[in-house]
Amino acid sequence: MAQAVDASKDLPSDPRNREVVTSAGRDPQQGNLETPVNSSPLVKWFINNLPAYRPGLNPSRRGLEVGMAHGYLLFGPFAKLGPLRNTVNANLAGVLSAIGLVIVLTACLSLYANSNPPKALASVTVPNPPVDAFNSKESWNHFASSFLIGGIGGAVVAYLLTSNLGIIQGLFG
Repeated sequence: MAQAVDASKDLPSDPRNREVVTSAGRDPQQGNLETPVNSSPLVKWFINNLPAYRPGLNPSRRGLEVGMAHGYLLFGPFAKLGPLRNTVNANLAGVLSAIGLVIVLTACLSLYANSNPPKALASVTVPNPPVDAFNSKESWNHFASSFLIGGIGGAVVAYLLTSNLGIIQGLFG
């Protein structure tokens, strides 16, 4: 005979569930949950040190840092996993593809900037979003133009490092 299962253990009113996931500020109408991931000190420190949330940076500096990281990281998949991966021109195809994608992403940022985006809201992970970042159309446009410069620069640096890897290894090895 089947045993009766106590379904109350799985309900949200179970005290064990409230220990792990709670509503932010103990207000369930806020629509924001505190979990062990988004409210841990390590995650908060990491997120708040990203260029988008680091206090004291102007929008151009934020865009430059974000663009450099994106351009540098976009080069690898295009060069090493693209259709020209085993050819002599694989690195050239990678840098041109990465620059092309950075241009498309910059166009998307410009479109978003001209749509009058709302101001950044406070959350569990970022309780105090920077006041000087992403609050106007001009700051978004400065971010986008710097993203383009940083993205192209990051892709070119990755191309130069990859193309001259033998020389660089000879210097240190």
